[in-house]
Formats: sequence, C-alpha cells, structure tokens
Amino acid sequence: MSEDIKDKVPELSASQKMISAMSGSFLSSVLVTPFDVVRIRLQSQPPVYTTGARDYVHAQLASSSSMLPDVRLRSCCREVFFANNNAEYCLASPKGRELIHSIEEANCVFRGLQNNSFNSTFDGLKKIAHNEGLTTLWRGLFPTLVMGIPANIIYFTGYDWLRFDDNSPVRKIFPETWAPLVSGSSARILAGTAVSPIEMIRTRMQAARVVGGNNYVRTLKGIQKIIAENGYLILWRGLTLTLWRDVPFSAIYWTGYENLKKKFIMSRSERLALHRQTDGSNRQSNVSRSQENQEATFVESFLSGAISGAFASFITMPFDVGKTRRQVFIGKKDLTKKSKLIAPEERSMIRFLWHIFKEEGAAGLWRGWTPRALKVAPACAIMISSYEVGKRSFRRMNEKSLKNSAL
Repeated sequence: MSEDIKDKVPELSASQKMISAMSGSFLSSVLVTPFDVVRIRLQSQPPVYTTGARDYVHAQLASSSSMLPDVRLRSCCREVFFANNNAEYCLASPKGRELIHSIEEANCVFRGLQNNSFNSTFDGLKKIAHNEGLTTLWRGLFPTLVMGIPANIIYFTGYDWLRFDDNSPVRKIFPETWAPLVSGSSARILAGTAVSPIEMIRTRMQAARVVGGNNYVRTLKGIQKIIAENGYLILWRGLTLTLWRDVPFSAIYWTGYENLKKKFIMSRSERLALHRQTDGSNRQSNVSRSQENQEATFVESFLSGAISGAFASFITMPFDVGKTRRQVFIGKKDLTKKSKLIAPEERSMIRFLWHIFKEEGAAGLWRGWTPRALKVAPACAIMISSYEVGKRSFRRMNEKSLKNSAL
C-alpha cells in the first residue's frame, strides 16, 4: 500500500514550488541587505589614496567624473565651502577645490571624506549606522523584496523544470554532468533580464549617501531624468555585466551545490548503514522520500548552498564591480558631446574592467568581495535550504492527502 501511494504521489504544483522559492526570500533579504549596502558603497567610492590630506582631497576631486558624495558638515567646513552657514552639508566639487588654500582646510575636508570612505566591511557598517542612521543599512529593502518575488519564481521553478522535467530540452540534449550548469545558466538569464530595471533602482538607492526619508523620491526622479535623456533601454544598463556575473555564478553555484549535496547525502547514507539494525534494513528501503530526516535535508542544503555560493561569488566578483559602477554612473550627454570624451563606465565590458585593473590593480576588481560573500553565502544557504525543505513539506502534504483520499 505504501509503495503504491509513493508511486502515485503527484508532482509538486507550480504554486507549491513558487511558495517554496519565496519562503526564504524575505528572511534572507532582511538579514543580508546591510552587507549589500556596504558592498555597493565600497565598489562605487573613489579609490583611497595614501598621500597627504591636501593631495588626497585634490586627487579625490580630480578623479571623480561627477560631484563627490555629500560630506557631513563640520564647523571648519562652513568656512571652506559656504553657500550659506545653515547648510546641512558641505559639498566638495571640482570647483570647490580652488577654495582650499591651506593644509588645515584640506585636513578639514579630509576628515569629512574619511567619514564617507570605508576601509572594510565592518568599518562601512559602523560609519553608515553612525553617520546616516541604522535604518540606512536596510535602504533598498523594498525593491529587493519586490525584485525577489519574480526573480525567485523564474529562477528556482525555471531551474527545476529545466533540470528535472521529462519535457525539458536540457534533459534531452545535455548529459547529466552538464545539466546543472546549463539549467542554472538558462534560468538566470531569464530571471536577470526580467528584474534588471528593479535592480538598477535598488542599486542607485543603496549607493546614495542621503540622510532623510525622501531617498525613494529622489531616486525615482533621478531614474525619470535619465529615461528622458536616454530612453527606456537605459533601465537595462549594466544588464550585460549582470549576466556576465550571474550566468557563470549560477553555472558554478548549481554544479557545486548538486555535487556537494550528493557527497553529503552519500556520507549520511554510509553513516546510517553502519548503525542500521539488520531487521530494519528492508523497512528503510520502503520509506517515502518525504519522510527523510527534515533536519538533515536542511543542514545538507544549507552547507552546500553556502560553500558553493561563496566560491561562485569570488570567481565572478570583477563583473559585480563593473555592474555596480555602471549602474551608479550618471552619464551627462551634453558634457560628453562638448568634450567628445567617453567615460570609462560607457566603454564595453572588457575595456571597462581593463580600465579598473590598470587604475586600481586586481584589488579594484575584487573590491567589496567580503561584504558580497557575507551576503551571498548566507543568502544562498537560506534560500536553497528553505526551498528544499518547503518542497519536502509540500510533498509530505500531497502524500497525506493521497492517503486520506484512499481511505
């Protein structure tokens, strides 16, 4: 009877897979968004120089293609950059550089810039919370959640269909060894293209150094402005870099995840075989899939997801840096026409990454990897373990429903 029920249990419905995919989305987003904010700030800030204070400020001003981020006001800054003495911020711009006449004034601006320049992940967490408020660490959470719903539906259910469905072209064309790689890459292309405009809004919100509750309004107005200047396709700026980052990431992640999980399951099976009683061996083979140890499923999925996610994030980090900088960059059409200069962010992907490498070295291409790993590893672990446990729970519900209907 139990064997018949196991064979007749229907496959999980699309809605059950979608709910399983979204179950960990909220939790992972809330937990890892602060690291994402720091990552974007680290990647988008100008390179930090080790020269004197005055040279530091001049180099910062000269290296920026647009106005530097707002610098929190100090009393001495009021004397250096004074539009009015009641201004909340002092602004450092290329024109403002001419106002610096002494090392004391340069030191003043240097201290202000220090408040907005991060040396490490935890330095960024501390400075953002202190200078802009604790809630700033969760800036962009709403678009992250909005983006996560369609992205997770397309990504996880798409991967499941491509990987395991009998009608999937991947199963018909590719061998088992290549199936995780191709399925993960294809699902990520669809998901990344669908949510790219939302990700651009989220990235610009998290990169903004604005104190106050009107960051959403400012970001949306900024988006409207660049749409008016460049057209709607500008919303997909950085998509190529995003796909260069996410497609190999997914290929590496799913290949690593499935192989690691198989090894964990084999190890667990070997341990169970050593402790299994002889009279219980036959009974073990008839146990339904949904009756497997729920805790073991969670732990195996969690560890496999965390390890493969951290490794994949390291390999694809240069593309993440390039994507962030291109999405944060605001191109000025009138300025580029007059000067006939093309900003580095407007170059092709390979040339832009090569520019970063020449200017900042290999460290520039991996800037922000620590916060990204601190975000990606637990996010992947939470998402995949929640997805697997959710599917197992629904499978158990389906079996129970089938048993009740058979009575």
